[in-house]
Amino acid sequence: MPVTRADYGFDSPYVPIGLCVAALLGFVAAGACGAVGWRRMAALSLVIAFIFALSAASFLFTTRQGKFAVWSELLDGLRLRGDERLLDVGCGRGAVLLLAAKRLTSGRAVGIDMWSTIDQSGNSESTTLRNAALEGVRECVELHTGDMRKLPFQDRSFDVVTSSLAIHNIVDEDGRARALQEIWRVTKPGGTALLADIRHTAEYARRLAALPDASVAHRRLGWRFWYGGPQAATGLVTMRRRPGRS
Repeated sequence: MPVTRADYGFDSPYVPIGLCVAALLGFVAAGACGAVGWRRMAALSLVIAFIFALSAASFLFTTRQGKFAVWSELLDGLRLRGDERLLDVGCGRGAVLLLAAKRLTSGRAVGIDMWSTIDQSGNSESTTLRNAALEGVRECVELHTGDMRKLPFQDRSFDVVTSSLAIHNIVDEDGRARALQEIWRVTKPGGTALLADIRHTAEYARRLAALPDASVAHRRLGWRFWYGGPQAATGLVTMRRRPGRS
């Protein structure tokens, strides 16, 4: 995993807090049941408490370490030349955006976000710019405030498009479809989009596969990208836009 100096916060910060509280209540209930001789209830409460504790540990590992390791491998797999234009949709505090920027020389890493603090703690444009400076990539990073359903970029303007845990925040399917259409629109022929999310990835794959010149693959990213366990596993949709056609 790359060594970072910046702070990328916590994804969905209220979720790990809730898991930790549930684990604590489970341990308290186990102790109370044991004190009055309810052994079966104590054992059940203890099991439930451990499940919540393990889920909290999984979530915290992913948001602070696991996702960085996985995204580093995904970006390495692109074999970037260094002169690419890359767009990170829903960039947040820059976890993926800045990993990509470190792999560019003359290229440009562009991020766009609505800067919601519900989806990520301390999320703001100024925080992302500060992280870019701390990581030594400020000169090749550009940020925009905007909606992924109407990206403010020209057609076929990016060699690579990434998105991590962002598209599912659009609650309606039609809205997600517009975001996917926009991602396809701004991807150059011969370019690649990598979309990681905890929900709706089969939907993303199906919709992208229906667009012209799109070659699509869909897979799970493994335990390092679990947000609490396999029930909250992250999937990856890879879309390659075939070259040679507009």
